[in-house]
This record gives sequence, structure tokens and C-alpha cells, in this order.
Amino acid sequence: MWPDVFALNLPTFLTVVRIMLVPALVVALLGNTPGGDVLAAVVFALASLTDFVDGYLARARDSVTAFGKLMDPLADKLLIVAALVSLVSLHRLAAWVAMVIITRELAVTMLRLGAAGAGVVISASMFGKLKTCLQIAAILAVIAVHGHSPWVSALLYFTVLVTVLSGLDYFFDLRRRMQAPSARS
Repeated sequence: MWPDVFALNLPTFLTVVRIMLVPALVVALLGNTPGGDVLAAVVFALASLTDFVDGYLARARDSVTAFGKLMDPLADKLLIVAALVSLVSLHRLAAWVAMVIITRELAVTMLRLGAAGAGVVISASMFGKLKTCLQIAAILAVIAVHGHSPWVSALLYFTVLVTVLSGLDYFFDLRRRMQAPSARS
């Protein structure tokens, strides 16, 4: 059982690296070090890149593991939440923006867990992938651009909108899937 759960392959290794980069991101953002924002942007970009690469490699090499299925989404959420909370604490991001995004992430995670318990698998949709790309771009923009920038604000508002809409998309997709078996009876 242990070898299957903790099988180490490149996608799993990248997921672990992403988790280990979360504290480095927080220290780079919150530690008063020269070049901290540049370091934070590099760490965040690198960690985000591992998200895309590990998923691609796991599917391409047919090396999907139980560990990866559990830890990959958790690593993604840890990275996004740590960045958002750090940026709010620095007064560089409105708390309501972070709360909307974090609430959506937690709600979808709970929906997925509930669906899995009912035997329904909710895969990441293209809408969800767009949401992730926008969140990464918006967080990088907030880290890189100090002060009020209209384009960063527009990107943030658009990201919040897509985040909410993708959450609703997951909810309605799950609802449709849960009703489908009873509709056939």
C-alpha cells in the first residue's frame, strides 16, 4: 500500500516542490529584504509553472498517483491562499478580493469531496483552468506593480468575476450530474 500512495515520480516530486515553495513565497513577500518582490514573483511564477508541468507529465506519462490526485489540488490552493493572504496583510490587495477567491476555492473543494463520496468525479473544466491562469496572472501583477494601476485593477476584477462564474459552473455541473441518474429511473 505505501509504495502506491507515496510513489515518487517527476509529477509527484514537482507537487512536493510547489508545497515547499509556499513558505519561501511568504518569506519573500513579508520579509523586509531587498528585492523581496522580485524574489516573490520568481518563486510564485516557478511554483505556478510546476502546477502546469506536473499535470501535463502525469497525464502524458500515465503516472497519475493517489498522492498526486490528493496533493496537487491542495498544493495549488496553498500557493494561491498564501499569496492572497500575504498581499492582503501588506495592504496591496483588498481583503474582499482574497475572500471571494478563497471562498470559491474552498467551496469547490467541498463540492468535489461531496461528489466523490457520491461516486461522481468532477474534472477541471476549461473554465476552471482559465480561472487558474487569471489568478496566477493577477497575483503576479499585484506582486510586480506597486501602487494603483488601472490595468491591474481591471485584471483583478475580471479574475474575481471568472472565479465566481467558474465556481457556479462547478456547482451547476455537479447538480446536473447528481440529477442525471435519478432522471433515468
